[in-house]
Amino acid sequence: MKKLTSLLAIIILVACSNTKDTKEKEVAQEPQWQMLFDGSSTDGWRGYNKETLPEGWIIEDGTLKALGTGGDIGGDIVYGAKAFENFELSLEWKIQEGGNSGLFYHVLEGEKYAAAYENAPEYQLIDDIGYPGNLEAWQSVGADYAMYDPPADKVVKPHEQWNLTKIIFTPEKVEYWLNGAKTAEFVPWSDDWNTRRMAGKWKDFPDYGQAKSGLIGLQDHGGVTWFRNIKIKEL
Repeated sequence: MKKLTSLLAIIILVACSNTKDTKEKEVAQEPQWQMLFDGSSTDGWRGYNKETLPEGWIIEDGTLKALGTGGDIGGDIVYGAKAFENFELSLEWKIQEGGNSGLFYHVLEGEKYAAAYENAPEYQLIDDIGYPGNLEAWQSVGADYAMYDPPADKVVKPHEQWNLTKIIFTPEKVEYWLNGAKTAEFVPWSDDWNTRRMAGKWKDFPDYGQAKSGLIGLQDHGGVTWFRNIKIKEL
């Protein structure tokens, strides 16, 4: 009986040890968040197609702030330290009344491009509530700009209040989230995606959305915008 009891104890110990090892391996293999902006340093950030950060971007009270001096061309910045392929990206943002901005991914650079939007998909950031003009659904916050419309009942905060945005990108599915609710879902490079690309604004931009990896970018489109807690994990 003692031998049997000892044998059972050994089996239990081995099983527990294997379970622990398995859990530790699973934890080690889980994607880890990487801070792209921690509130104190602009390391890694620079102007689009530039070597330094434009004067229109500053750190203020732990935020990365666009001063609203940019326009259609020249206001974009990128996190140039690393390109990302499949990822989950999260950040908080707020914008001045009537402001317009954007969040880019898979950004390509080069002399052939004047701005990030010429090739990179954009999660639209804009003050829906206080914008002075009429906005089409594809221009509104949470849209895959000029491609996929967000729902009309999305939850968006008024100007100068913090919103939480998330993008999950994989080749099988892309999801856009705003304040805990999904605003868009699509399959990149699918027949539907290509039909939309060729039927709308991007038909004249042959490289739009074609990159499988690239830089993360932020837009200054003439509206003061604040960003914080910018983080990403690779999938």
